[in-house]
Amino acid sequence: MTERKPAGVSFESWVDKQIREAEQRGDFSQLPGFGKPLPGIDSPYDETWWIKAKMQREGVSMLPPALALRKEAEDTRAAVPEARSEAEVRRMLTAVNEKIEAAIRRPPPGPLLNMRPFDIDAVVDEWRAERGSA
Repeated sequence: MTERKPAGVSFESWVDKQIREAEQRGDFSQLPGFGKPLPGIDSPYDETWWIKAKMQREGVSMLPPALALRKEAEDTRAAVPEARSEAEVRRMLTAVNEKIEAAIRRPPPGPLLNMRPFDIDAVVDEWRAERGSA
């Protein structure tokens, strides 16, 4: 819309007219979410809702370092059964173990880590047993 508001017409009535005409043309009916309830409408107001929504759409997380490391360790452990080789399992676990050991030596800010490095040989043995039974 590039039209300018005509002189002598109140801004509110001019805007209302533009909206009404757009509705009549069906300009709003093709928008995503048309006819659906607004997500989170019943949730308490949060002034940072738009930041959280953007971070969720982008897949960004802002966890404290200790929690982020716990999450990474859980994700790595969950990915082990999908590994294609023993070397890949060892590589994945070694990378996480290095981070865990660094965090134990110098604890990150936030909640306590409460983690120990993975026993790589035990996890590899589990991986082999799962592969053998499959």
